[in-house]
Amino acid sequence: MDFKKQKPIYQQIADGLCERILQGEWPQGERMASIRDIAYNLGVNPNTVLRAYDYMQENEIIANRRGIGYFIADNAQQQIQRLFRNEFIQNEAPSLLQRMQLLGITLDDLRNIQPSANI
Repeated sequence: MDFKKQKPIYQQIADGLCERILQGEWPQGERMASIRDIAYNLGVNPNTVLRAYDYMQENEIIANRRGIGYFIADNAQQQIQRLFRNEFIQNEAPSLLQRMQLLGITLDDLRNIQPSANI
């Protein structure tokens, strides 16, 4: 994972894990990798991963089953979409809309764009 300066590392870790859930790598109800395993694989302090897990738990994306571990919540995908939508609308959409206005790009122009096969 290549960390960026714009966001705290724990948030970037949480975002990456959420994307994996959205892509179906970890289905609802499945056990998450341990905090130590994630920390080792990413080369970060386990406390940083714990913060990411806490954030995901606060947003009802994962649930902690005491003594067993963390599990993907039943409504995790909907919660992640809600969270990502809100973040996009608050942080990215305003600058995107301003740039579109400066370049004279309309919503019709966007509707005519064919999605990439890589998505």
